[in-house]
Parts: sequence; structure tokens; C-alpha cells
Amino acid sequence: MSDKMILTAIEVYGRHGCSEAEQSRGQVFKVDVEMDVDLAAAGASDKLADTVDYAAVLSMVEKIVGGEPRNLIEPVAEEIAATILKKYARVEAVKITLHKPDAPLPVKYADAAVSIVRARK
Repeated sequence: MSDKMILTAIEVYGRHGCSEAEQSRGQVFKVDVEMDVDLAAAGASDKLADTVDYAAVLSMVEKIVGGEPRNLIEPVAEEIAATILKKYARVEAVKITLHKPDAPLPVKYADAAVSIVRARK
């Protein structure tokens, strides 16, 4: 599959982290979603029904990241990937990168992130 649908730097306020302060104060997370999906039908038909509605994907990402606080960002990324694969049969694989740019670390850094790739079995 060479076709991809990509959403980058989706900003969502969430309360994920191991410390009580992170879960009470919260912070902005950024999410990149890259989906392997055949876009030929949509390219030919110009119909939303023949593709993945990225507005709906954005809404789903916002709901998950802004939802239940987790200690780690790994399960948040896993839930996003699993939900996309469950809801959108057209998506063959998905790569989620979840950035936590304001993680409270003792050393200056630009970004902390996890990146996972999940595919249909």
C-alpha cells in the first residue's frame, strides 16, 4: 500500500502522566496520525463515503487524548490506533506518534514522544 492519509500536530489538552501534578494540571499533547488506506476509489468518485473522514478521526483523537487520564502515553497511543482500525475497515495500518512536549523532565529537551505502528492481522 502506498497511499496514506496523514494528520499532523493535532493539539489536544490532556491529563496523562505518572505524577499527581501532571494529572491534575494537564498539558497540551500533539498527535500525528498516518493511515495506510487505498485512496483510489475516493480519487475517482470524489465521495466522502469512499475514503476515511479525517474530521471524524480528529474528533476521535480529541476524545481519547482529552479523556481518561493515564500514567503513560503508550496506552493512549494504543487506544487511538485500535479505535481507528476497528472503526475504519479501509485502513490497513496506522502509525500514531504521541508527543508530550512539556513532560516534567530534569534536563532541557525539545520533545518526548512515542510512536507505534499497528496493522490488521
